[in-house]
Amino acid sequence: MKVFIQIPCLNEEETLPAVLESIPREIDGVDELEILVIDDGSTDRTLEVARAHGVTHFVHHTRNMGLARSFRDGIDYALAQGADIVVNTDGDNQYPQDRIGDLVKPIIAGDADIVIADRQTHTIEHFSPFKKQMQRIGSHVVNRAAETELPDAASGFRAYSAASLIRLNVVTQFSYCMETIIQAGNKRLRIASVPVVTNAKTRESRLFKNIFHHMAKSGSAIIRSYLMFKPYVIFATLAIFFGVLAAIPLLRFLVEWLIGGDTSGMVQSLIFGSIMAVASLLSLALGVLSDLQRTNRVLLEDQLERIKEIQYRR
Repeated sequence: MKVFIQIPCLNEEETLPAVLESIPREIDGVDELEILVIDDGSTDRTLEVARAHGVTHFVHHTRNMGLARSFRDGIDYALAQGADIVVNTDGDNQYPQDRIGDLVKPIIAGDADIVIADRQTHTIEHFSPFKKQMQRIGSHVVNRAAETELPDAASGFRAYSAASLIRLNVVTQFSYCMETIIQAGNKRLRIASVPVVTNAKTRESRLFKNIFHHMAKSGSAIIRSYLMFKPYVIFATLAIFFGVLAAIPLLRFLVEWLIGGDTSGMVQSLIFGSIMAVASLLSLALGVLSDLQRTNRVLLEDQLERIKEIQYRR
């Protein structure tokens, strides 16, 4: 059993030593434990610090590519090196690396495909009440989209089995956290959660400018991921909504016309109803097309999964 612990880094020379020193050197059930540093265009001494602490596996970006790309490139490297499990942590020492053994344990036992650390955000002191509430709402939305019951969907401290990583495809440019959960849930992968206590805050997040920027980016990633699997739900809802708006004025006009009432003052209602009826039909047509596209994507992902199995010799 080979485990790769990957650490995405962007100018982490100050905090990276604490991360590397707290990573366990032995884990029950693990034969090989490797550390991978993904340097996302750092301009400080991050690479020198990693080498000084014995790291021999690196993925280097010549410029900043973002967290999602760093995660994806790290996964590609780890799988190519024969990893059976890949653990993702952060270079800012936010997460307790001594709990890595608890993350991989359910996967080693065959009880889970993915294990996500629950940061218990309601207990984090530097999180404002507003941010805590947004974390709860965000996790609830992701759970609805993925049909899961995870307390902390935004946590980046997680472990993946190699088999689950072969089935997942990261396409977002922002963060892989929400997207991989929604994909895993809809692909019926087993996801477990392990409660942890985070370390003290070392710096502000570089992933987003403020909480509203994070909400906008996360919301966009959730919607895109959800549309990949259930586009018909969105378009069927729109078709029904516009259909109801069309039916009200059109039925009113039809009733007045049948009973011989005065319909001369109902031209505006007739036009509005016609426009809503067209919008409803367009939504229905887009729903059919998007569902056909979803079917095509499923077939393409099946092919990609087989290509990955050949590439990584699984």
